Amino acid sequence: MAETKQVDEGIDAKQAAKAERAAAKLAKRITAFSKEHGGAEGQVAYIGERGARIVLVGEDGGWGDLVAPSCAIAEKAVEKSGITVHEAFDGEFAAKVKTGPYEWTRMAGIQLGGPSNG
Repeated sequence: MAETKQVDEGIDAKQAAKAERAAAKLAKRITAFSKEHGGAEGQVAYIGERGARIVLVGEDGGWGDLVAPSCAIAEKAVEKSGITVHEAFDGEFAAKVKTGPYEWTRMAGIQLGGPSNG
């Protein structure tokens, strides 16, 4: 049994190191987004087996998202980046998002008979 425990501990250490690298890489991208947009806020949402979505909204209204392999990694990434994190994407936080013609065409325009982005 001792041999099995040592192997399991080695696997756990490798998984923890991999998760740490993933969180650091995401944090670097979040920080870059924040610098480009004069600051940023975010929200982490569980998206099932894919992991978690990190929605970012810049102070200038620009927005984007990243996908992390798990909620734990996403939460560690936003913590490392130092941005404000919201529980939900609603209210004043959602109102900061600025959309343009591209978003309207892709999100609502197609359903409402607007021009296609073909």
